[in-house]
Amino acid sequence: MLEKLIYGVRQLGLVLTPQQTQQFQLYYEELIEWNNRINLTAITDYEEVQLKHFLDSLTLVPVIHRMTHAEGRLTLLDVGTGAGMPGLPLRIALPEVKVTLMDSVAKKTAFLQHLIDKLCLDYVNILTGRAEEMAHRPDYREKFDIVVSRAVTKLPTVVELTLPFCRVGGIAIAQKKGDIEEELSNAAKAMDILGGKTREIIKIELQLLEPRLIIVMEKVAATPTRYPRRAGMPEKRPL
Repeated sequence: MLEKLIYGVRQLGLVLTPQQTQQFQLYYEELIEWNNRINLTAITDYEEVQLKHFLDSLTLVPVIHRMTHAEGRLTLLDVGTGAGMPGLPLRIALPEVKVTLMDSVAKKTAFLQHLIDKLCLDYVNILTGRAEEMAHRPDYREKFDIVVSRAVTKLPTVVELTLPFCRVGGIAIAQKKGDIEEELSNAAKAMDILGGKTREIIKIELQLLEPRLIIVMEKVAATPTRYPRRAGMPEKRPL
């Protein structure tokens, strides 16, 4: 059961407990069942889900392990989480992290609520709403230690949709593949405007996955109140 995932996480220096393994197995089963009713993922093959969803999400664990919080429990927000990646696999693997999963599609957040109940997970919060709007709410603005987004969009857009949620001193993480020099160059202005800077770029090379890049952005100053701009603008007109 979950041989590929178990092998892959060992390369990351992780060992899943029997309970965590069972939770990932149940996650897969519920994902496939619900995917017959609502569009959650195009990837449904058992091995592909283990690698391209679960293991890919867990490549962020080494970065998160380096973060600490004075009050103990780290807070993590997953923007545009969809079927729960990467936030929910991270919560399963890192029970000490408090995770918030945000998506604008109510059917997807209904699936996530069902799933966390089924998995008996605590310290998970589900939010339905667009990042452009939720980031202006006092309860969420600049409140999180770590903000992640797996959405396939250009880096300047990711910057505008994640950094406003980050506390000063926190980090935003984007996962990318391939040549990102041009994207990084284009995102430099957005980071500067929004109070961030590139802290490091980590190359992940595992036997079972294509090489990945993790861009870690540090929040060094408060985001000006006008950002993020209204819904759709960060994607239509990147900074």
